[in-house]
Amino acid sequence: MSEILGYGEDALTLWASKRHVSTILNHFKDPSLPADCTIFYRPSFGRHSKENASVFGEFDALIASSQNVYLIESKWDNLTKSKNIELVIRREQLMRHQIFAWYLTHWKREYSNKWADFAKEQQYSFDFGGKTIPPANSLLARNLEFILNKLLERCKAFSSENSIKNVLLFFYRGKSGPPNKVNKAFTIIAIDYGKEVLGNFVML
Repeated sequence: MSEILGYGEDALTLWASKRHVSTILNHFKDPSLPADCTIFYRPSFGRHSKENASVFGEFDALIASSQNVYLIESKWDNLTKSKNIELVIRREQLMRHQIFAWYLTHWKREYSNKWADFAKEQQYSFDFGGKTIPPANSLLARNLEFILNKLLERCKAFSSENSIKNVLLFFYRGKSGPPNKVNKAFTIIAIDYGKEVLGNFVML
């Protein structure tokens, strides 16, 4: 097998998705096994979170266990010492989590292959400024339908918003540790990558 080494925030997210899902599950006392989780790495719902459009950006990862769906944003220390201060979640990131949580709580399997029905029936409860539900047969609608079905198929115990966890993964090395504050809607989970690097690269 080829040796693949990665550098930076994206590589650390993929590395954690393969090797440290248990850290996330244990933090929330989720009894699921990492091997039984469904993981989407950097799923995109339109690259730019434009106003008055359907797109709302991309997550660093989405993880579904049998108990919860974890919406992941990732940050790293960029090889410098963390300052243990508040880490600001940008407005468009907050909205991305809010919009996707809405889709999770309003989507039902009966809507599969009937996106137009979903959009028509749910449009009045979709209230995110000028954002809109994408039209049927658009790439965004197809991707959303596929991902929603996969996540909720895995998360058998899904129980509306209580099963949605907004997670900030913070990657650091050494003793500096993560920031001590983040937006109250998020849970910080810190992962020390210092002992698992070759040079400044992680093994993927």
